[in-house]
Amino acid sequence: MNPMPPLSRRSVQMGVLAALFHSGLANTMPLPAIAQSLPKPVRIVAFGDSLSAGYRLAAGEAFPVKLEKALRAKGLAVEVANAGVSGDTTAAGLERLDWAIPDGTDIVVLELGANDALRGQDPAAARRNLEAIIKRITAKGARILLAGMRAPGNWGDDYVKRFDAIFPELALTHGVPLYPFFLEGVALRPELNLDDGLHPNAKGVDEIVRRMAPLVERMVSERRAAGGNP
Repeated sequence: MNPMPPLSRRSVQMGVLAALFHSGLANTMPLPAIAQSLPKPVRIVAFGDSLSAGYRLAAGEAFPVKLEKALRAKGLAVEVANAGVSGDTTAAGLERLDWAIPDGTDIVVLELGANDALRGQDPAAARRNLEAIIKRITAKGARILLAGMRAPGNWGDDYVKRFDAIFPELALTHGVPLYPFFLEGVALRPELNLDDGLHPNAKGVDEIVRRMAPLVERMVSERRAAGGNP
């Protein structure tokens, strides 16, 4: 059986309006007032590479779709856009940032760096790119959840140490929340990965969302409390 797609904001609005008319309350409320009373969705962008894009997965199995579904199940009005591009490095992400993250975005889940590490690119360059991305997203008025990544051991201990330090150091420097490792609980578990051993399968995405959703949920609540999205 195919799962039902997430309800759109218009569908929610129509359902509320129908309930109000059925109860008779709508007779005493102007329609514009009813529409304005509905919460405006918090707009989230998952900005990353193949890990968040949903490499080799059905559209409904990708991380952004499942994150949105999990947050809506908690009663949160959110929209999560998929801005993941397979193969992207931090440099490629920086180049496409302006059109990938539209004005009015509230929260960005920043998941980049895996391809830099897999290719053995200079950790200092990856750090510069990520720092530039963080500064530009912040300038747009969006909050950031920085998803950390870890380097493979084949590049040597020094490389691993330099690369893995990027994410906690940037989070501390710029005061952004850190999810230490995007693949936490999924990496190196065959049952949660595709046959390439690198990308999460549908069950792996479920595990990532299960672990990360509470942090995103808190950021959504803080965003609303701060008045950034009434």
